[in-house]
Amino acid sequence: MTFKGSMMMMAGAVFASLSLFAAPAHAACKTDKALDDITYDDAQAIYECLSDKMVKGYKKKSKRWIPAEIVSDYRSWKLASSAPANPGFHSERFLMTWVNETGFDAYTDYAEGDNVTVPEGTVLVKESFSISKKGVGKPGPLFIMQKVKEGSSPKTMDWHYMMVMPNGTPAAVNVYQACNVCHVENFGFQGGMGYPVEEVRVSK
Repeated sequence: MTFKGSMMMMAGAVFASLSLFAAPAHAACKTDKALDDITYDDAQAIYECLSDKMVKGYKKKSKRWIPAEIVSDYRSWKLASSAPANPGFHSERFLMTWVNETGFDAYTDYAEGDNVTVPEGTVLVKESFSISKKGVGKPGPLFIMQKVKEGSSPKTMDWHYMMVMPNGTPAAVNVYQACNVCHVENFGFQGGMGYPVEEVRVSK
Protein backbone atom coordinates (compact mmCIF):
# COMPACT_ATOMS: atom_id res chain seq x y z
CA MET A 1 0.00 0.00 0.00
CA THR A 2 1.30 3.46 -0.85
CA PHE A 3 1.93 6.12 1.80
CA LYS A 4 -1.00 8.16 0.38
CA GLY A 5 -3.32 5.18 0.59
CA SER A 6 -2.27 4.46 4.14
CA MET A 7 -2.94 8.07 5.19
CA MET A 8 -6.39 7.97 3.57
CA MET A 9 -7.26 4.83 5.50
CA MET A 10 -6.14 6.42 8.76
CA ALA A 11 -8.17 9.55 8.02
CA GLY A 12 -11.23 7.45 7.27
CA ALA A 13 -10.86 5.61 10.56
CA VAL A 14 -10.58 8.90 12.47
CA PHE A 15 -13.73 10.36 10.87
CA ALA A 16 -15.59 7.11 11.51
CA SER A 17 -14.66 7.23 15.18
CA LEU A 18 -15.67 10.89 15.46
CA SER A 19 -19.10 10.08 14.00
CA LEU A 20 -19.80 7.94 17.04
CA PHE A 21 -19.84 11.10 19.15
CA ALA A 22 -21.81 13.29 16.70
CA ALA A 23 -25.31 14.44 17.70
CA PRO A 24 -27.94 12.19 16.08
CA ALA A 25 -29.85 13.71 13.19
CA HIS A 26 -33.51 14.40 13.84
CA ALA A 27 -35.91 12.30 11.83
CA ALA A 28 -37.71 14.26 9.14
CA CYS A 29 -41.33 15.11 9.78
CA LYS A 30 -42.65 13.00 6.95
CA THR A 31 -44.78 10.12 5.80
CA ASP A 32 -44.19 7.53 3.09
CA LYS A 33 -47.84 7.66 2.04
CA ALA A 34 -49.20 9.42 -1.01
CA LEU A 35 -51.05 12.65 -0.25
CA ASP A 36 -54.43 11.11 -1.04
CA ASP A 37 -53.75 8.26 1.40
CA ILE A 38 -52.75 10.37 4.41
CA THR A 39 -55.03 9.73 7.39
CA TYR A 40 -55.82 12.07 10.28
CA ASP A 41 -53.46 9.99 12.41
CA ASP A 42 -50.69 10.47 9.84
CA ALA A 43 -51.31 14.22 9.78
CA GLN A 44 -51.33 14.30 13.59
CA ALA A 45 -47.94 12.57 13.71
CA ILE A 46 -46.43 15.15 11.36
CA TYR A 47 -48.05 17.97 13.35
CA GLU A 48 -46.56 16.66 16.59
CA CYS A 49 -43.15 16.46 14.92
CA LEU A 50 -43.40 20.06 13.65
CA SER A 51 -45.19 21.48 16.68
CA ASP A 52 -42.29 22.96 18.66
CA LYS A 53 -40.66 24.36 15.54
CA MET A 54 -43.91 26.03 14.51
CA VAL A 55 -44.49 27.74 17.86
CA LYS A 56 -40.90 28.95 18.16
CA GLY A 57 -41.03 30.32 14.63
CA TYR A 58 -44.30 32.19 15.11
CA LYS A 59 -43.00 33.87 18.29
CA LYS A 60 -39.89 35.31 16.64
CA LYS A 61 -39.59 38.99 15.73
CA SER A 62 -41.79 41.98 16.49
CA LYS A 63 -45.49 41.48 15.75
CA ARG A 64 -46.05 45.19 14.98
CA TRP A 65 -49.81 45.63 14.30
CA ILE A 66 -50.66 42.09 15.45
CA PRO A 67 -51.37 41.76 19.20
CA ALA A 68 -48.30 39.93 20.47
CA GLU A 69 -50.27 38.26 23.26
CA ILE A 70 -52.33 36.33 20.73
CA VAL A 71 -49.23 34.68 19.31
CA SER A 72 -47.66 34.09 22.72
CA ASP A 73 -50.82 32.78 24.43
CA TYR A 74 -52.91 30.87 21.89
CA ARG A 75 -51.48 27.48 22.84
CA SER A 76 -53.10 27.91 26.28
CA TRP A 77 -56.53 28.14 24.65
CA LYS A 78 -58.87 25.29 23.70
CA LEU A 79 -58.55 23.18 20.58
CA ALA A 80 -61.56 22.99 18.31
CA SER A 81 -60.01 20.23 16.22
CA SER A 82 -58.85 16.83 17.38
CA ALA A 83 -56.37 16.41 14.52
CA PRO A 84 -55.10 18.46 11.59
CA ALA A 85 -57.18 18.33 8.44
CA ASN A 86 -57.02 19.80 4.97
CA PRO A 87 -60.35 21.53 4.23
CA GLY A 88 -59.24 22.56 0.74
CA PHE A 89 -58.63 26.21 1.59
CA HIS A 90 -55.45 28.04 2.65
CA SER A 91 -53.51 26.59 -0.29
CA GLU A 92 -54.37 22.99 0.64
CA ARG A 93 -52.63 23.26 4.01
CA PHE A 94 -53.52 21.17 7.05
CA LEU A 95 -55.03 23.24 9.87
CA MET A 96 -55.33 23.02 13.65
CA THR A 97 -57.86 25.45 15.17
CA TRP A 98 -57.45 27.10 18.58
CA VAL A 99 -60.17 29.32 20.12
CA ASN A 100 -59.94 31.62 23.12
CA GLU A 101 -62.26 31.26 26.12
CA THR A 102 -64.42 34.19 24.98
CA GLY A 103 -65.57 32.46 21.84
CA PHE A 104 -65.08 28.73 22.33
CA ASP A 105 -68.65 27.84 23.30
CA ALA A 106 -70.21 29.87 20.50
CA TYR A 107 -67.72 28.71 17.89
CA THR A 108 -68.11 25.04 18.74
CA ASP A 109 -71.84 25.24 18.11
CA TYR A 110 -70.72 25.09 14.46
CA ALA A 111 -73.88 26.98 13.65
CA GLU A 112 -75.21 27.79 10.19
CA GLY A 113 -77.75 30.40 9.12
CA ASP A 114 -78.28 34.09 8.50
CA ASN A 115 -77.64 35.28 12.06
CA VAL A 116 -74.60 33.29 13.15
CA THR A 117 -72.33 35.28 15.40
CA VAL A 118 -69.81 34.95 18.23
CA PRO A 119 -69.03 37.39 21.08
CA GLU A 120 -66.87 40.43 20.57
CA GLY A 121 -63.32 39.53 21.56
CA THR A 122 -63.48 36.02 20.10
CA VAL A 123 -60.14 35.04 18.56
CA LEU A 124 -59.62 32.09 16.23
CA VAL A 125 -56.10 30.92 15.49
CA LYS A 126 -55.31 28.33 12.84
CA GLU A 127 -51.87 26.78 12.74
CA SER A 128 -50.99 25.45 9.31
CA PHE A 129 -48.54 23.15 7.63
CA SER A 130 -48.16 21.61 4.21
CA ILE A 131 -47.15 18.12 3.15
CA SER A 132 -45.15 17.89 -0.06
CA LYS A 133 -45.61 15.27 -2.76
CA LYS A 134 -42.67 13.47 -1.17
CA GLY A 135 -44.51 13.39 2.15
CA VAL A 136 -42.40 16.01 3.95
CA GLY A 137 -44.15 18.35 6.40
CA LYS A 138 -43.35 22.06 6.38
CA PRO A 139 -44.67 24.79 8.73
CA GLY A 140 -47.07 27.28 7.19
CA PRO A 141 -48.48 30.64 8.32
CA LEU A 142 -50.43 31.25 11.51
CA PHE A 143 -53.88 32.56 10.51
CA ILE A 144 -55.73 34.80 12.99
CA MET A 145 -59.32 36.11 13.10
CA GLN A 146 -60.42 38.54 15.81
CA LYS A 147 -64.06 39.54 16.32
CA VAL A 148 -64.29 43.29 16.90
CA LYS A 149 -67.05 45.60 18.09
CA GLU A 150 -70.31 45.26 16.15
CA GLY A 151 -70.48 47.76 13.32
CA SER A 152 -66.81 48.73 13.47
CA SER A 153 -65.88 46.77 10.34
CA PRO A 154 -69.08 46.03 8.41
CA LYS A 155 -67.24 45.13 5.19
CA THR A 156 -65.57 42.22 6.95
CA MET A 157 -68.51 41.09 9.11
CA ASP A 158 -66.66 42.69 12.05
CA TRP A 159 -63.66 40.41 11.72
CA HIS A 160 -60.03 41.52 11.71
CA TYR A 161 -57.76 39.15 9.79
CA MET A 162 -54.05 38.74 10.51
CA MET A 163 -51.32 36.38 9.43
CA VAL A 164 -47.89 35.52 10.84
CA MET A 165 -45.34 33.79 8.64
CA PRO A 166 -43.46 30.70 9.89
CA ASN A 167 -40.41 32.87 10.68
CA GLY A 168 -42.48 35.21 12.87
CA THR A 169 -42.86 38.05 10.38
CA PRO A 170 -46.32 39.68 10.27
CA ALA A 171 -47.63 39.31 6.72
CA ALA A 172 -48.63 42.56 5.05
CA VAL A 173 -51.47 41.44 2.79
CA ASN A 174 -54.68 42.96 1.50
CA VAL A 175 -56.86 41.15 4.01
CA TYR A 176 -60.04 42.36 2.37
CA GLN A 177 -59.19 40.69 -0.93
CA ALA A 178 -57.04 37.84 0.35
CA CYS A 179 -59.09 36.82 3.40
CA ASN A 180 -62.49 38.48 3.67
CA VAL A 181 -63.75 37.81 0.15
CA CYS A 182 -63.02 34.10 0.53
CA HIS A 183 -64.61 33.90 3.98
CA VAL A 184 -67.75 35.75 2.93
CA GLU A 185 -68.19 33.74 -0.26
CA ASN A 186 -67.50 30.35 1.32
CA PHE A 187 -68.49 30.83 4.97
CA GLY A 188 -70.93 33.73 4.98
CA PHE A 189 -73.64 31.34 6.17
CA GLN A 190 -71.39 30.54 9.18
CA GLY A 191 -70.83 34.12 10.26
CA GLY A 192 -67.68 34.24 8.14
CA MET A 193 -66.01 31.48 10.14
CA GLY A 194 -64.34 28.43 8.70
CA TYR A 195 -64.97 25.35 10.84
CA PRO A 196 -62.77 22.25 11.04
CA VAL A 197 -63.96 19.38 8.86
CA GLU A 198 -66.70 17.42 10.59
CA GLU A 199 -64.58 14.34 11.33
CA VAL A 200 -62.20 16.28 13.59
CA ARG A 201 -64.51 18.83 15.21
CA VAL A 202 -64.31 19.10 19.00
CA SER A 203 -67.57 19.82 20.83
CA LYS A 204 -67.77 21.78 24.07
